[in-house]
Amino acid sequence: MPAKFVLKKDRAGKFRFNLLATNGQVIAASEAYNTKAAALNGINSVRKNAAGATLDDQSVTAAKAAAPAKKAPAKKAPARKAPARKAPAKRAAAAKAPARTAVVKKAAARKAPARKAPTRKAPAKKS
Repeated sequence: MPAKFVLKKDRAGKFRFNLLATNGQVIAASEAYNTKAAALNGINSVRKNAAGATLDDQSVTAAKAAAPAKKAPAKKAPARKAPARKAPAKRAAAAKAPARTAVVKKAAARKAPARKAPTRKAPAKKS
């Protein structure tokens, strides 16, 4: 199955086309055209110009190509831990005492008030 163009009308009433590959994936998508004739002209333009199109690769900028390549930063050795120091005797006794913790009261969770369903009026009886 060769590639194909699919012409559609969008929600705004404008015409758009997609160029689909043989596997059904979108290769190109068009702009919005006001008329179907304009969209068909766009399809014919793609058919005519795509065959002889050249590649202008702008993925690598000239500034990056001219600049010399930077060396990767050297890996640093892992930092060594300093030996643990022993606390003086006075501090050791204080450290063993239980720490005082502040008591924080939690605020009671508030529930949103329940909403009543609107009442419906019975239709008036015809006599």
